[in-house]
Amino acid sequence: MSSTGAKAVPDRRRAILDAAVRVFARQGFHACRVSDIADEAGVAYGLLYHYFPSKEEVLNTLFLERWGVMLQMIREVDAEQIPVREKLGAIASFIIDSYRHDPDMMKVIIVEVTRAANSFGQTHLGQIREAYRMIGTIVTKAQREGVFKPDIDAEFAAMTFYGAIEQVLTGWIFGLLPQGDEAFERAKQMVVETVCGGLEVARAPAA
Repeated sequence: MSSTGAKAVPDRRRAILDAAVRVFARQGFHACRVSDIADEAGVAYGLLYHYFPSKEEVLNTLFLERWGVMLQMIREVDAEQIPVREKLGAIASFIIDSYRHDPDMMKVIIVEVTRAANSFGQTHLGQIREAYRMIGTIVTKAQREGVFKPDIDAEFAAMTFYGAIEQVLTGWIFGLLPQGDEAFERAKQMVVETVCGGLEVARAPAA
């Protein structure tokens, strides 16, 4: 097989996934048809089934790809020897920048998966909880170091942190909050300040 032919397979599969993001974001997962994705990707209807047996599998693939990248990023941040505020700030920045650069993808993940409690949210509950667990581990380490209050449940704090970011993204998705570079940067700071400000142990003022 030629190098051109070998490259065509992943490129076509990627084109279908990218088209699906646009269709899911525009029409909603349940309202769209497989043929809508094929038309958007510029491929034959039957060819899409060669790569994905159903539109559910397309959505599964999109979610697992992007969520896997985020989980890996959290692992890398947690391994760094930096203050907890910087760790949580890096996570908030990653998620908000993901929306900044690919709002359609983040809309699909939030609306069609993480907030879809009775369908895809249940299917991927393990992966969603893994993010909470990993952020909770960061919180627990800060508690052991005496930086965060020990009486606040770490997993609850992690869910509050991620939930605050997701709620801000939801506000942007539905046009409830102003957008733009300044708004994105301010949101990163405000989320970290709000959560860390409530978790940090109060320090006695210097004499």
